[in-house]
Amino acid sequence: MPTTHAIIVLLLSAGLTYVLTPLAIHLGRRWNLVDVPGGRRRHRGRLVRIGGLALYPAFAIAVLFTLGLPRRDPLEVTRITGVLLSLGMVWAYGLLDDRHRLPGWSHIIALAMASLVAIAFKVFVEVFNNPFTDLQVKVDWYLMVPITIAWLVGMSSTVNIVDGVDGLATGVTAIAALILCIHMVRLEQYTVALLPLALLGCCLGFLPYNFYHARIILGGGAFVLGYALGALSIVAGAKVATALLVVWMPLLDIVWQVYCRLRRGQNVSLGDRGHLHFRLQDMGWSSPQIVLLYYAITAALGSAALLISSRLLKLGVMVLVGLMILALLVVLRRRTGDVTPAGD
Repeated sequence: MPTTHAIIVLLLSAGLTYVLTPLAIHLGRRWNLVDVPGGRRRHRGRLVRIGGLALYPAFAIAVLFTLGLPRRDPLEVTRITGVLLSLGMVWAYGLLDDRHRLPGWSHIIALAMASLVAIAFKVFVEVFNNPFTDLQVKVDWYLMVPITIAWLVGMSSTVNIVDGVDGLATGVTAIAALILCIHMVRLEQYTVALLPLALLGCCLGFLPYNFYHARIILGGGAFVLGYALGALSIVAGAKVATALLVVWMPLLDIVWQVYCRLRRGQNVSLGDRGHLHFRLQDMGWSSPQIVLLYYAITAALGSAALLISSRLLKLGVMVLVGLMILALLVVLRRRTGDVTPAGD
């Protein structure tokens, strides 16, 4: 990757986000798009919830800067176009959700529609590596479409749900983007590697306003970060396993909460404080402690994805870590008891 281009992309996305976020804070206060303590959230004071307003423009401008570079894959520009168009849809929907507090089912529909746009521009999961045989498995379109939609919707929803503590979702996304960038550089996908670098810059530019004590939260911007992460892992040549390992802990937390809500007959889309970061908060952990724990685990899993070459060993790590995380969730549930729906 040309060092000059990498520096420009990183500084451009970070700088634009850093400059645009105060504008988002000003507009959020002026339009009263703020969150107050209550329900699941236990933050201080009134927090502007339109953090996503600054993220997409900064990311798009940084990515557009890269379009003039020579590329080995002729379809790369097509896929980048698909990412920008579909991510723009997610961004617009996130802002509407920040304004009108749309129901949970509409999140799925909006994200699925954006995913279909991405698929139309060749952004899809079509080839898998079998960890047991090291052979590639190619799926037909009738499997490719639902798998891709599930991946993009799942990644978007995962980051959105993690956005419950100051700086948590933003920092986890930044680490995941850095891991993807390093992975692409190692595979000599230099122009593609600039895309997660742009996403990393957006996170770094936003964190000074979003870390403890936050002045602004992501709101619908969490969908933007999660969708971008999922889409870029596909554009990178289906590095889905790498991205999956990086977000393995919050993803398992979501699966566990869905199971718990179904078990007690609760609507799975109705939020509560059963998630790991909320339980740790209720046990007296400070926001920085929770965030640093997540950062450390995300970085450790990301490093494992980079350092372990055997796909079978990666699968073993995922299973082992998954069992440890589930055991922790079970223990915390027994110690802190069940939870009741708290809404947003």
